[in-house]
Amino acid sequence: MLAALAAAVVLLSPAFHYGQAIPRRYSCDGRGQSPPLRWTAPPAGTRSLALRVYDPDARGLTHWLAWGIPAGVRGLAGGRRAPREGTNDFGRRGYGAPCPPPGPAHRYVFVLYALAQPLRLAPGARAPAFAAAVRAARVLARSALVATYRRG
Repeated sequence: MLAALAAAVVLLSPAFHYGQAIPRRYSCDGRGQSPPLRWTAPPAGTRSLALRVYDPDARGLTHWLAWGIPAGVRGLAGGRRAPREGTNDFGRRGYGAPCPPPGPAHRYVFVLYALAQPLRLAPGARAPAFAAAVRAARVLARSALVATYRRG
């Protein structure tokens, strides 16, 4: 079933390819703005889209929680805010740019969810509430885009 979900919508970025480095401008060493994202049409029945960005190399540190994205939207421009955003693990709403300690590259996982129902969350919600709301909204499809970033 997971393979079918993963194939139903595809998440991409014109700024980097799967497995490649996130350009500096989208990190704490640059402007720190969110990268542009694009995706294919979600499956029929999708009522809303949501996005989570996290760093599995930093114990799942949450960089961005976004939801309320209309099903007909096919991307977010770089530096643009989503309709609704949660509080990242830096204590701020919106995108938290990659900023790993010097050393090996960290991975950043962008996950797009196509949902059967809109998320019922208050603005500023944190990752545990976001995850529970995503499960309750019934995931019709999901896609992940993985990138890396390394500092000196």
